[in-house]
Amino acid sequence: MPSARSWYDAAAFNTQLDIAMPPITAAMVARSRVVAEPRWSPGGTTPDAERRLAWVEAFAARADLVVAGERGRGVPLVVTADVGVASVGSYGGGVWCWSGADRLVYAAGDGRLLVVGANGGPPVVLHDGGRAYAPAASPDGRRIAFVVERADSCDVAVVDLDRSRWPVRLSSGADYCFDPAWSPDGMHVAWHEWDFPNMPWDGSRVVVHDLASGGTVTVAGAVDVATGQPRFSPDGRRIAYTSDASGWTNVWIANADGTDARPLLEEPVEHAEPTWGPGQRSFAWSPGGDAVVLCRNEGGFGRLVVVPVDGPSGSREVSKGWHHGLDWCADGIVCVRSGARTPPTITVLDPDGACPRRAVARGVVAGVDEPRPNEPEPVTWRNGDVEVQGLLWRPHAGAAADGRPGPMLVLVHGGPHGQSVAGWLPRAVYFLARGWSVLMPNARGSTGYGRAYAQALSGGWGETDLADVVAGIEHARVKRWCDPGRVAAMGGSAGGFTVLQLCTLHGELLRAGVSLYGVTDLFELASKTHRFESRYLDRIVGALPEHAGRYRDRSPITHAARASVPVLVLQGDADPAVPKPQADALVDAMRAHGAPVEYHVYEGEGHGWSRPETVQDELERVERFLTEWVLRR
Repeated sequence: MPSARSWYDAAAFNTQLDIAMPPITAAMVARSRVVAEPRWSPGGTTPDAERRLAWVEAFAARADLVVAGERGRGVPLVVTADVGVASVGSYGGGVWCWSGADRLVYAAGDGRLLVVGANGGPPVVLHDGGRAYAPAASPDGRRIAFVVERADSCDVAVVDLDRSRWPVRLSSGADYCFDPAWSPDGMHVAWHEWDFPNMPWDGSRVVVHDLASGGTVTVAGAVDVATGQPRFSPDGRRIAYTSDASGWTNVWIANADGTDARPLLEEPVEHAEPTWGPGQRSFAWSPGGDAVVLCRNEGGFGRLVVVPVDGPSGSREVSKGWHHGLDWCADGIVCVRSGARTPPTITVLDPDGACPRRAVARGVVAGVDEPRPNEPEPVTWRNGDVEVQGLLWRPHAGAAADGRPGPMLVLVHGGPHGQSVAGWLPRAVYFLARGWSVLMPNARGSTGYGRAYAQALSGGWGETDLADVVAGIEHARVKRWCDPGRVAAMGGSAGGFTVLQLCTLHGELLRAGVSLYGVTDLFELASKTHRFESRYLDRIVGALPEHAGRYRDRSPITHAARASVPVLVLQGDADPAVPKPQADALVDAMRAHGAPVEYHVYEGEGHGWSRPETVQDELERVERFLTEWVLRR
């Protein structure tokens, strides 16, 4: 029986509680929701009506639209009860728009284009046939421009909200097109397009279609200039877009016909991320059209700034951190704000800084960000005469039991034209809380460091980037960022490809590797992947059959017999980008040669996880695997 004192000794109880409290759990991470794509309504039907704020919330393979009145201060209400919204992750995005103040148009999870009232109710079908996404409403709300993708085509089309006419195709025959945007007079539609074998970050165009004449003109971009995100100014006299014509992806502005184009703020930092899907909004016009707000990528760290259109001298910082999905009206700038220590949060900011920022909705559950992880450090290392970029996360001082360098997890980003940034990364947070250091290489091919750094991967995927990662691990061992004998690597997709190469070709650097839906066979990838990436390898490996030797030599399955460290392979059976047979073949080949391989397939999962039970199982399974092969041996 406890003494009377023990029941009331709060200090003693709290001390015991602190000692007993475990780090964040996999279930806490898995229960987190996605919050994305916040947008202000165009305004009410009467002058004194309150502006509304809506956004996407996703959880457990289901995404919905949420609407809050009173400038986002009202009670949030789910308005898509019957049919859910399409995914905003793993190549998805740009899934909805306002159509007037009282209706929302959205891409459904089943591919249809639907419209629903801002107060809820049954949806109405606007388009059915192919996969619709990236809707944009005309200024009067009566017409919707959208992208429709089929097995062999991708087009921009326009449909009347009252469905009085069949959809009209506008696009000019490009292989791919994203993100239509209306001019304020409703007479022009701009969009982003490109042709194979380019990906949008290799070379792409911004075009403007004249609805009256039916003509389409290119206003920006070229075969070797990447563009994106076209948006007309509120008065329609200008158009803004992103372009890397200067060598860095900056926001540019031009006359509506593309003349007098110039960078709004020319600088050696990026103002956008690569176009892996539709709907990116890394900048937004001010309501009066006299300024643009944009998120700067400063070597993986984000910063929100307002830049006057007349000149950059009056630029001012609004907020630190990453700011996605930007939208600006008289009630403020709304975005998804996040950072290395800040979970994604729908946030309203005052562009003048006179009022504190206001959180509207947060994705993660309570406790996931406590204790708050350390900020990562930007680090570099040499690979020959090349300086390679990266981020290093160190655990809290108390996470390592004896103060000596602890284990290190090398997290390799996907793409390969992606970037590891100082954003909210649940996998990193999970292992940091368990005493691991986390090294995130940004090898050549990574975006965020200028066009030349990204394009340095051309023809070299699986060789150039692998050498940069190997050099990073060797550097980390020399610098004692970790215990050299306790290093593991983990990555998804293209990152999984690199991990599998490390395990088969450079096993002396690792104790274990984890591949999440990783590429194993480049020949199979070239012939079986989805249409969006169907010609990707032409640029980053080489065209077939001329470069078949590269495909063979760089494929992990070719070297399966050389696997010298334990490998955990996790795969979804519905993955369109890296189909499951790739993982099956590699696992069979490794096991045939006696390599220790653990393999698990998640039913119904695609290229990335959507179900909370999958997220939880992955973290717990990986932790068990790394504990067994890295920490206990």
